[in-house]
Amino acid sequence: MENSVDGSPGPSYPVSGAGNALRVVRLLHELDELRVMDVADRLGVARSTAHRILAMLVHEGFAAQDRHKVYRPGPALQAIRGSHAAPPPDLVTIAHPHLRRLADTVRETTHLMVLEGNGARFLDGVEGPQALRVSYRTGTLLPAHVTSGGKALLAALPADRLRPLFPNGLPGDRAKAPKDFESLVNELVSVRRDGYAINLQESERGVHAVGACVRDRTGAAVAAVAVAAPSVRCTRASLAALSRPLLAAVQDIGQVL
Repeated sequence: MENSVDGSPGPSYPVSGAGNALRVVRLLHELDELRVMDVADRLGVARSTAHRILAMLVHEGFAAQDRHKVYRPGPALQAIRGSHAAPPPDLVTIAHPHLRRLADTVRETTHLMVLEGNGARFLDGVEGPQALRVSYRTGTLLPAHVTSGGKALLAALPADRLRPLFPNGLPGDRAKAPKDFESLVNELVSVRRDGYAINLQESERGVHAVGACVRDRTGAAVAAVAVAAPSVRCTRASLAALSRPLLAAVQDIGQVL
């Protein structure tokens, strides 16, 4: 009888097939990439058995195979990881004064968000001081590809982690958002080049926004900050001007993390 990861005795009845599949899911979660030989060696099974386990996980969405025959977390596992992933310690506490300072500077609403699966979860926000303003969305989950901060975070992902997030194409049906995965990929090229992403009434009619990544000291994108404003006051050209104080704010947050 085997022990579980916490040292407690495992079940006394045989569950080798399910147990092996769960072990591979755990390995994918911990290591982010596996090959058939890795699974065979770690489980002590034949490569044909390891291949069948991985094929089943691909079918169920827990794994995805890239062109190099490397298996990585699939959309189902990505969603689980995203929904349970804790933001960096004290992220909201650290970022909030910067959100407030940025809102005071640009006189528009600021948001803090993280990537959750293929969505963007709003963690905090500060409303701008003007009478006509965008409300903050704390707690809301929107498709990442329709938000400026979400696009910035998607642009920070390598291609082999981006594609599995959209196994069935882009979710939702928003008139002004990218229409398909290829259109999104093309837009993300511009986001990487400019260092920020824009949202032109894609998440909400009458709202424009610009977003950029917060990176920790290793350079990893851990969150995004966005500035949102009514489209009647904030033109597309205005978003480029707003990007300058925004980029300064995300750099300041990253230095404190």
